[in-house]
Amino acid sequence: MGFPNGIPGARTDAVQRTDVSIIPIIKPAEMLRVLFKAGFIIIRTRGSHMLMRHPATKRTTTIFMHPGDLFRRTIANTLKQAGLSVREFLRLLKH
Repeated sequence: MGFPNGIPGARTDAVQRTDVSIIPIIKPAEMLRVLFKAGFIIIRTRGSHMLMRHPATKRTTTIFMHPGDLFRRTIANTLKQAGLSVREFLRLLKH
């Protein structure tokens, strides 16, 4: 118990558990700002969901614009979809 898939050392996705723990908890608007800085543009909005795409890489991701904070796992999944590393995310967040 306590291990992904019940196997010690197993990874469930591209973002390791140690990487997730260093991701700061942020608001959806801050995540939107980071993606804009990374070159993403808004393709469409439906309700509280914004679909974004990067023109060069054609990667897409969705941001949920709700009040409150995003969970770290949600941020990690968004970074994975966007093709951004945690290090790049932290750099864009600071500037």
